[in-house]
Amino acid sequence: MMRKPSITLFIMYYSLFIFAVCLSLVPQPPTITLQSPKDYIFDPREPIVIHCEAKGKPHPSFSWTRNGTHFDIEKDSKVTMKPNSGTLVIDIISGEKAEAYEGTYQCTAHNNHGTAVSNNIVIRQSRSPLWSKEKDNKIVVQMGNSLVLQCRPPAGLPPPIIMWMDNNLQRLSLSPRVSQAVNGDLYFSNVLLSDTRTDYICYARFPRTQTIQQKQPISVTVLEMEQMNETWAAFYNMSEYYSGEYSPIGERKPGFMMPLGPTSTQMVLKGETLVLECIAEGLPTPNIMWQKDGGSFPNHYGSAYHIIKVTVKAAPFWISAPRNLILAPNETGILTCRVSGEPKPKISWFINGVPLQNAPEDRSRKVEDDTVILSNVQTGTSAVYQCNASNEFGYVLANAFVNVLAEPPRVLTPPNRIYQVITNNHALLDCASFGSPSEYKDGDPYVIHENGTLEIHVAQPLNTGKYTCIATNNLGIKENHVFLEVKEPTRILKQPEYKVVKARPFSHTHHDWLKDSAALPNDDSLVIKDVVDEDEGTYACHMNTTLDHDSASAMLTVVANSRTLVYCVSAVMAERPDPPADLELTGQAERSVELTWTPGDEHNSLTQKFIVQYEDLLHRPGVWVNLTEVPGTSPTTQLNLSPYVYYSFRVVAVNGVGYSDPSQPSRQYRTNPAAPDENPSDVKGEGSEPGNLVISWTPLTGLQSNGPGLEYRVQWKQKDVEEEWSTKTVANVSQFVVSGTPTYVPYEIKVQAINNYGTAPEPDVAIGYSGEDLPLTAPDSVQIMVHNSTVAEVHWEPVSFPSVRGKLQGYKVKQNQLVIGKQFLLFSGNRSEGRLPGLQPYSLYQLHIKVLNSKGEGPASASKPFETKEGVPGPPSYLNAVQPSLDSLTLEWGPPQSNNGRLVGYTLKYQPVNSTSELGPIKEMTFLPNETTFVLSNLNTSMLYKFYLSAKTIKGSGPDISQEAFTAMDTTVANRQVDIATQGWFIGLMCAIALLILVLLIVCFIKRNKGGKYPVKEKEDAHQDPEIQPMKEDDGTFGEYSDTEDHKPLKGSRTPSNGTVRRDESDDSLVDYGEGGDGQFNEDGSFIGQYSGKKERDTHEGNESSEAPSPVNAMNSFV
Repeated sequence: MMRKPSITLFIMYYSLFIFAVCLSLVPQPPTITLQSPKDYIFDPREPIVIHCEAKGKPHPSFSWTRNGTHFDIEKDSKVTMKPNSGTLVIDIISGEKAEAYEGTYQCTAHNNHGTAVSNNIVIRQSRSPLWSKEKDNKIVVQMGNSLVLQCRPPAGLPPPIIMWMDNNLQRLSLSPRVSQAVNGDLYFSNVLLSDTRTDYICYARFPRTQTIQQKQPISVTVLEMEQMNETWAAFYNMSEYYSGEYSPIGERKPGFMMPLGPTSTQMVLKGETLVLECIAEGLPTPNIMWQKDGGSFPNHYGSAYHIIKVTVKAAPFWISAPRNLILAPNETGILTCRVSGEPKPKISWFINGVPLQNAPEDRSRKVEDDTVILSNVQTGTSAVYQCNASNEFGYVLANAFVNVLAEPPRVLTPPNRIYQVITNNHALLDCASFGSPSEYKDGDPYVIHENGTLEIHVAQPLNTGKYTCIATNNLGIKENHVFLEVKEPTRILKQPEYKVVKARPFSHTHHDWLKDSAALPNDDSLVIKDVVDEDEGTYACHMNTTLDHDSASAMLTVVANSRTLVYCVSAVMAERPDPPADLELTGQAERSVELTWTPGDEHNSLTQKFIVQYEDLLHRPGVWVNLTEVPGTSPTTQLNLSPYVYYSFRVVAVNGVGYSDPSQPSRQYRTNPAAPDENPSDVKGEGSEPGNLVISWTPLTGLQSNGPGLEYRVQWKQKDVEEEWSTKTVANVSQFVVSGTPTYVPYEIKVQAINNYGTAPEPDVAIGYSGEDLPLTAPDSVQIMVHNSTVAEVHWEPVSFPSVRGKLQGYKVKQNQLVIGKQFLLFSGNRSEGRLPGLQPYSLYQLHIKVLNSKGEGPASASKPFETKEGVPGPPSYLNAVQPSLDSLTLEWGPPQSNNGRLVGYTLKYQPVNSTSELGPIKEMTFLPNETTFVLSNLNTSMLYKFYLSAKTIKGSGPDISQEAFTAMDTTVANRQVDIATQGWFIGLMCAIALLILVLLIVCFIKRNKGGKYPVKEKEDAHQDPEIQPMKEDDGTFGEYSDTEDHKPLKGSRTPSNGTVRRDESDDSLVDYGEGGDGQFNEDGSFIGQYSGKKERDTHEGNESSEAPSPVNAMNSFV
């Protein structure tokens, strides 16, 4: 149904047109509307686009500075500025170096009424550098040790995203044992055998350039202590042995891998993400826990603590940025620039981009820190003010214009505008004007914004009405009227059904009917007459208004012919329930009370439940806590209470839409004090130093205290000693220190809560230990057995338990070798022996042992020397082949860096390598240990040889070192001898011969296929003697004799030696097909050798015969 356009809409559009025209005629200083971010990182594969858009009347012109000086874009053909805009486009794709355009840019927009400036825009090129070259990294680590794999990615812009993957690009799984630090390093709290692999690869993904760089793979080998044998020497020579301070066996106390030390500090800026790292090592893997005032990282073997002090700083941020001012002459305006930050930002004012202190003096302008006061402004003083607030972490910049217009107030919002909103939504009534909007509807408590907009947070039907906006200045007054209509929401009252339902009318509603998503004629009701099977389907009703919409659907199933009516009805939507009221407390008891209330309006949705909350005015005023939930059908409940609490209760109703507002609080209900019901939790006893015992616990809360005067009765006594309990009553604290205790002895501990009304039940007994001290004695009877060149075994007599004076952590073995230095091994627990792996062969060691407890190390045992056995040496330090001659090479080599014993000589093996890289037979030579050079003679000239050299001790030969070298080439012979197969003329000749053979073969096959064999009879017919004339057919006589034949030589006669005799075309005889000159015939006269040989022709014979030669003869001739 078509609707006629209303006169109201026409007036509104006309008013908008007039408003736009008026606005375009008003002078206005520039305002920056769009600019690039302060930190602009560009992709060198794309043009650089630096945005700067501004508006103003007249339209502003634009200019730029780069690095503080004027940027003349007309002198650079690569730089263009968009028309009617300040946006720069820099073409770096056509070959210009992108680095040349890095710098700090600032845009300026100017017209006759002022100058606005943009932020300083720092332009930098994105970078994704390659990883620096690294040598292959092979790490050997003992099982249970901690390990760090360093990533050290190249510094990119922006920084790369780090990930660890294998060769198949599968991400390595992380866990509490294996973690990745923020800097990309991979940490192992302890390594397992399953961590052995050769492809730990760190990848750096640079998001801006979408490139990924890869670090060299890291190989990690994890070995068990029992697997240490002579093969360790090979690992040790070729790999890095990662042992940290010591190589553990069994459990060990946690320690920090990151951060280091007992405390650290970290600074973070407000608004940024705070990342605190704490990576611990230990065996088993420590459990990491965080506390705001400290952290603990325990495993079964102890704990470690680290405190991170976080300092929050802040770059400047706006509390209230300065706003544009439109003033009439002689008015006063205030620009306020309120910012915050840490440290406190410094505020600087500018006018039209010039520092205010450098601008011409203006007596009407007064600056007070963050405020500029403009008094009695005059026409022609329009300008753009800039406020810059900065500290060491950044800055903020805002432009605000002051536009002085000698015009009476004008309301720019179209008059008589109608605003329509749905109930419970917020309404905004606009009033844009010159002059200050001062009044709206009489005395209503609405929010009026600085731009003149009136806001109603929750619109209700009673807010419907006429509103008046009044704009004033010292040149006059102007009013404008708008209207607000608050509507009930549109909803489907009932689903479509097979009956007639009366619809409640709603203005400006529109219905749409659809069947299986296809449109049907529109009406309130859908009538289907004479229903057939094709009418079956899903029917949907969509109701739309100018404010909102709703829909519903129904399935039509055809069972018989009928007349069906389906209706669609609008209704009021369900809402949140009203808050309960009339809260009443009855049935008061010592620890219970009955609470009843009156439910509020459910608003078309049944109440599902009530939530009862309480406030403890004595201990936690202002904090409401959920106490219990009650079914929605029961407006009463019995509440269980605690002693010594000042209760206030309130109730919240819940339906299908949501939660109601809380009810008004009930009257205060105080419960009587009582003795505590429970004791403190987490009671522990630990010594912080020798001779004390620190007893700690978690105190009771105020709600748990049950009464005033809360204190704690602390009791302790030494375990397994007949003595009375020592007792001390302390105030409401969380620990108590007992002094004068023996060193590291067990204590029984109890902590009981008491108040002015009694004591809590008897507490449980906890076991604690007094403080530890350093061990007193060193292990005795140290014996060392050397198994082989790299492994030894040490035995000792354990110290007595009392001398440990603490919890025994284990025994620390220190081994010192002159070249390698000091190494430490920790054998945890009460041990008396241990294996020493990874020793240097044929070396002298000094060894001593200390006992460990949680406090530290005891005295060292007497130093015990031992010497490892000889082993195989390392490879020679170098092998060079010098002074090559035609048949000899001079070899030079150096002794191994690690002899691992007494050298007995060197073994040299060598073999030739031919041009196809095939190896020839190996020859072997031996040398004395003092020989380091040798001239190898009787070698082949210009031949590649491969050499293998190894050193040997009495234990055998070590790994070899290889080298390749050529003997010299004989240049004299080389210059005389030319490989004919490589000459161009020879290759061309061979190609021509091959082509000729192919052509002859083709001709031969064609000839044979056309004629088959060549019988003698046919050959004789084809070569008849011209002297034998055929008989004429007409008279049977012989033909005439031709005297042209008189000069022919006789058949069988010899050809003159000069070869000048010419043969006639038919001068073929049987002799020509025989061997030599004599034809051979058999007994019946037939020719025997017709194909047995070639014709014998003179080498100077001409080409006058018109008959082609036989292909067979041609082939025989070639052969």
